[in-house]
Amino acid sequence: MHPSDRAGSLPLRDTSTRYGRLTRALHWSMAALLAWQFLGMGLKLVLGRTPVVSFFTSSHQKVGTVLFVLIVLRALWAVANRGNRPSHGGGLMGVAARAGHLSLYAVMLLVPLAALLRAYGSERVFAPFGFQIFAAQDPQIGWMVGFGNALHGELGWLMLALIAGHVAMVGLHEGMWRDGTLSRMAGRGRRRARLFD
Repeated sequence: MHPSDRAGSLPLRDTSTRYGRLTRALHWSMAALLAWQFLGMGLKLVLGRTPVVSFFTSSHQKVGTVLFVLIVLRALWAVANRGNRPSHGGGLMGVAARAGHLSLYAVMLLVPLAALLRAYGSERVFAPFGFQIFAAQDPQIGWMVGFGNALHGELGWLMLALIAGHVAMVGLHEGMWRDGTLSRMAGRGRRRARLFD
């Protein structure tokens, strides 16, 4: 057991029994922003372009930009903590858990990268917070816009499927196996941390 686990405090860095404060902050802030993005896109599919839908979708580019920064930070932080993180376990379940997490990280990076490629090739200025990141292309770079359009939405729905699988597996761990998986990312985990001593 990690010393900070015995004391019941939540460390900044990850430990072998639970995720630290920074990982949790990144995880839950990304979860909230992704929920906002998918809610907006889901409403757009169901209701079309309405004032209610516009309330959600008008921030899509800004929220996506923030998400991209958080995703990059999360990936870098995960690499920096790779020797200290809770284990995914052994056997086939451990391999499946690692593959699922790697797939989710990859798609989370590819979705905004596709949007950035599209934005770079577009005939519109890309300035999500009023600061120009990409100038307008005249004429637009067609293959970039086309490729970005083709990938961004489709990979976004794949990401939603992976997130749903992730949530379902956490539900199985908590409801069936009761192994304290959720407590590694939520709560102090004092009681359940003993299971991993």
